[in-house]
Amino acid sequence: MDYLLAPERHAARGFVLRSYRTGDGAALAAALEGSYDHLRTFLPWAEPRTSERAAERRVRHFRAQWLLARDFVVAVANEADTEILGGTGFHLRGAKLEVRTAEIGMWLRPDAAHAGLGTRVLVAMLEWGFSAWPWERLSWHCSTRNLASIRVAEKAGMTREGVLRGDRIETDGERGDTMLFGALRGHWARPEPR
Repeated sequence: MDYLLAPERHAARGFVLRSYRTGDGAALAAALEGSYDHLRTFLPWAEPRTSERAAERRVRHFRAQWLLARDFVVAVANEADTEILGGTGFHLRGAKLEVRTAEIGMWLRPDAAHAGLGTRVLVAMLEWGFSAWPWERLSWHCSTRNLASIRVAEKAGMTREGVLRGDRIETDGERGDTMLFGALRGHWARPEPR
């Protein structure tokens, strides 16, 4: 498998997961506005200000990568698909499509975080990834300092697989550890609601 005609959209209760579209730049810039302090601790790409023009360039890059089957950056939109709440994706991280593995990453704007949305989005990504996509393994990597991200992976029913010691430079310049979680097609089960 050297190409994937990727699914474009998945509706879940309370939100939509979809590929970015040309013209989403303003919505992405709005989602990033005010998110810098929330995101900068763990996401080195976070910037204090993202212009609509820069966000549109980013959106078009995401779309191009999607169409080329090189990376699958996913917008998390509200249920009406009128506002971007954050982003996620199935990231190949250098692996070939034939391997059928991807890493899920995620960020949420501050007014959408801390209400269980992250766990619901990750569960939806796992369900979508193992049903409509060809993934056999999905992983989640996060800083061991990012307790919220660790809780999201645990609540979503992913298996803690280990820690890569000293393999990252945190945004504060310190060397840090990465916590690894994984889920396999046929072995992962949707967690029971709490």
